[in-house]
Amino acid sequence: MTTVYDFSADDIDGQPRALDDYRGKVLLIVNVASKCGFTPQYSGLEKLWQDYRERGLVVLGFPCDQFGHQEPGNEAEIKEFCSLTYDVDFPMFAKVDVNGSAAHPLWQWLKDEKGGFLGIDAIKWNFTKFLVGRDGKVLKRYAPTDKPESLVKDIEAALG
Repeated sequence: MTTVYDFSADDIDGQPRALDDYRGKVLLIVNVASKCGFTPQYSGLEKLWQDYRERGLVVLGFPCDQFGHQEPGNEAEIKEFCSLTYDVDFPMFAKVDVNGSAAHPLWQWLKDEKGGFLGIDAIKWNFTKFLVGRDGKVLKRYAPTDKPESLVKDIEAALG
């Protein structure tokens, strides 16, 4: 059976990162963008990371430019924007596609595990979120409109 730990991705600095490095943690995996109406959610995501990291939560940000060209920068520009504008400290990854034939395998798997609204798998927009339990299995999928602070109850339940 496949779990999140079977995947890897390049981090924002271009270094390969096995998601197995996060084994036993609760993960909140998010496709992010710097020029989106939902971009202020970076603040809430960072707050979740700061509030729950000691209990085992890891927020993972995956920049994506598939929605309205709202992530036009390269990795260095994205990293600088996130750091300077939202003081982002949680792990960030290199830009990925989340839909289509070039979708990153991790995102293909996430969509297969938890379909979206009306059972449609495709990611609809930036800041779609997936909560993954300590066992590496997807617990829940959240819409871009679901604010990070609204996930606290589910995160606390997943943390145990």
